[in-house]
Amino acid sequence: MAPVLTRRGIVVLFAACLACLMFGLEISSVPTVLPTLEQVLDADFRQLQWVMNAYTIAVTSVLMAVGTIADRYGRKRVFLVSIAAFGLASLICGLAGNVSTLIAARFLQGLSGGAMLICQLAVLSHEFQEGRERAVAWGWWGVIFGIGLGFGPIVGGGIVAVSSWQWVFLIHVAFAIVAFALALTGVHESKDPHAGRLDLAGILTLSPAVFCLVFTITQGPELGFASPAALAFLCLSIASFVAFLIAERVSERPMFDFSVFRIRSFSGAIVGSAAMNISYWPFMIYLPIWFHAGLGLDSFATGLALLAYTLPTLVMPPLAERLSLRYRPGVIIPAGLAIIGIGFFLMRWGSAATHASWLTMLPGSLIAGAGLGITNTPVTNTSTGSVSRNRAGMASGIDMSARMISLAVNIAVMGFILASGVLAHLIAALPDLDGARLNQLAEAIAAGNPAPGLPDKVAHDALANGFGWVMLYGGIGVWIMAAIGFAVFKARPARQEAAPRLD
Repeated sequence: MAPVLTRRGIVVLFAACLACLMFGLEISSVPTVLPTLEQVLDADFRQLQWVMNAYTIAVTSVLMAVGTIADRYGRKRVFLVSIAAFGLASLICGLAGNVSTLIAARFLQGLSGGAMLICQLAVLSHEFQEGRERAVAWGWWGVIFGIGLGFGPIVGGGIVAVSSWQWVFLIHVAFAIVAFALALTGVHESKDPHAGRLDLAGILTLSPAVFCLVFTITQGPELGFASPAALAFLCLSIASFVAFLIAERVSERPMFDFSVFRIRSFSGAIVGSAAMNISYWPFMIYLPIWFHAGLGLDSFATGLALLAYTLPTLVMPPLAERLSLRYRPGVIIPAGLAIIGIGFFLMRWGSAATHASWLTMLPGSLIAGAGLGITNTPVTNTSTGSVSRNRAGMASGIDMSARMISLAVNIAVMGFILASGVLAHLIAALPDLDGARLNQLAEAIAAGNPAPGLPDKVAHDALANGFGWVMLYGGIGVWIMAAIGFAVFKARPARQEAAPRLD
């Protein structure tokens, strides 16, 4: 029997898989080193949020644009540029001597990472067009992407344990060199002769809308939500989003074609994309703080504990595909979201236990991860399979944008809720302290820092209260989104639903 993939095909697949591994690791490995960054770089709680937000906001800002650029100027060319830029940005991250430099480098890393993600999808789609080889290539790509996201916590924790936090970023320099060489020798250049103009108006209005909203949420407690500065950023966010909607309506080739939202299966899948990122993924940014500061685990043990949260996302997708084919995505996607909610409520119970430990967190972590694993694959297949082939790229871009925008916003929202929950406990426990001192202590505790002069039990209980609020938000939020998604799917009779194409 002839091999499924040619030798050149294997080289192309290796290049794409290495690129997706880098992208996934930079989302999931960095949270485990945030406590170390706080100590080494003297970063405060909001700066730690921006270490993550800078990456996700930057990814969002280029997702829809890069596809058009690659189609017009060459997919291989843009892919190579994005890999090189990602390696350079990773080098700057690893050499950063202060948190401001790290945040700026993370933004550059996100820009190149988003471009790298879209280009690898375009390269794989062009290189593997036959049924069997296409299935094999996309199957391996999905597995490697899942490994990057699932094993990132233990990779980050292990690197810190045996070396230093810098190597969490510097390791991608080596990966980028190998990926660049593979792509240079294996990938064939391809273009779309009918590619349209870049939607600059859409890019220049959507990115400020997201950035200003996240800035308002993260800086609101310090500025005061009713302050002129905070209100100005909020108004700018709203104005930018309205301008984005207008720009997309009048553009001849918009990056967001809102007519696809008339397809109920597509709209339901996008609700699922957003729901996963108001609950599961943003919480992974903060969960290491609880394991480290709340439960007393070191960096490596924190990475191991986080495997319970991430490993089910690798195990469940094959089952999710079978369930989706049997019961329809309109049932499976909301059901998966509901399971994530159950996991969050169980984690909240585990964090409030008398002798809280990683064992009390284990059931909720496993169930939340299983819910994510059940939801993720049907969401992706449904969002791209419910539209025609020539719109699949645009649909994929909307799907990824919904994920990244909701992730960036909810990293900020969860951080605000965490700090507020900590502050509420401190106000009740220490009524004699002035507000400024309480706010200072709350931010320190929420970031996992020691609180000098404060009894350990008070600090621990305050952190537990803050995380209880966050888990409650995640559980209730994802249940609400599950109900909305179910209603959207059910808004049209099942026999009229467009079956998702898995090819």
